[in-house]
Amino acid sequence: MEHFTSHATQILLLVFLAVTFLQSGIDKIMDWKGNSSWLTGHFSETFLKGIVPLMLGIVLLAEMVSGLLSVVGIFQFITEGESDMAFCAAVLSATTLLLLLFGQRVAKDYEGAKTIVIYFIPTIFLLYLLQT
Repeated sequence: MEHFTSHATQILLLVFLAVTFLQSGIDKIMDWKGNSSWLTGHFSETFLKGIVPLMLGIVLLAEMVSGLLSVVGIFQFITEGESDMAFCAAVLSATTLLLLLFGQRVAKDYEGAKTIVIYFIPTIFLLYLLQT
């Protein structure tokens, strides 16, 4: 319990990332066809329209790895009091969010882009905490 109390902020932010990315990734796996169909329409007027399945696969992989690294980071903090995996999770999570932001901006979905920023802020805060 000592490691949890001394790293509660980092652990809770990692839980946030794990829930966010694992849920999103699992949703993409469970409803690949629906997600692919929606995104094909979303990007139909952009230069990305021909590579929607590839983009979806890349985002799915990035989300699942981000979520899994977050879970590993949580357990490392609890058991060892520090975590290299948490840093990797935060960097990959921020990168994943930037990919999503890029897609939203290209699709001119500015409201969707604003939503991504809400997730980006705690991710960058976690990265800051892990570097200090």
